[in-house]
Amino acid sequence: MAELVERGVRSFAAVPLVLVSAGHAKGDIPAALAREKQRHPGITYTYGRPLGPHPALLSVLERRLDEALDGADRAGTTVLLVGRGSTDPDANSEVHKAARLLWEGRGLAGVETAFVSLAAPDVPAGLERCRRLGAERIVVLPYFLFTGILPDRVRAQAGEWADAHPELDVRCADVMGATPELAELVMERYREAIEGDLRMNCDSCVYRISLPGFEDKVGAPQQPHHHPDDPAGGHGHHHHHHGSHAHAH
Repeated sequence: MAELVERGVRSFAAVPLVLVSAGHAKGDIPAALAREKQRHPGITYTYGRPLGPHPALLSVLERRLDEALDGADRAGTTVLLVGRGSTDPDANSEVHKAARLLWEGRGLAGVETAFVSLAAPDVPAGLERCRRLGAERIVVLPYFLFTGILPDRVRAQAGEWADAHPELDVRCADVMGATPELAELVMERYREAIEGDLRMNCDSCVYRISLPGFEDKVGAPQQPHHHPDDPAGGHGHHHHHHGSHAHAH
């Protein structure tokens, strides 16, 4: 933003390159934008909404599924959609929504949901659930935009479980990746942001609504995480006193 301000930009539209609205989308990015506004008085910004579950991304997931099936029929296939996982119940529910939308009208035996971290069921438990439901062919479908540590973990855990269950046909699909659909969706979110047509998911937001077991989060202030590449990040170490938690990116 400092670079853009230097070039004379005064009005910003920020689009989060994330699938679900969890800690980064609800807390870190808005807080970082607010901080930039303090650093550069006179700028204005609008903030777009997360990307999923959008029909364009569902069609990319469907393509990854078909690549993994390689001609095998959908009717005999149960999909395990694996999300990143969050301590935010609303974020986890968004992955279930994507799973349901993927199930609708595509002729699959079923779509189950699992998470690679911070939420249950994990990948082995999700696969076990598919097995108990009678699945003979399972496609593990990562609900991830890009490759990285967590999608690699999904693949490794699926492989281990498959080795222990040789009687089942278990396959792991690729992540969504940098597709034309993703580029077009980012532009759609950008246009929404500059035109003011924003629909953030506040109805079941843990910071606005009291949800069982999460009552202490209502009204909690959001702090940006300190990132090592923040150009003004010399004093970021203070943030740890505010209860922020370390992240691996």
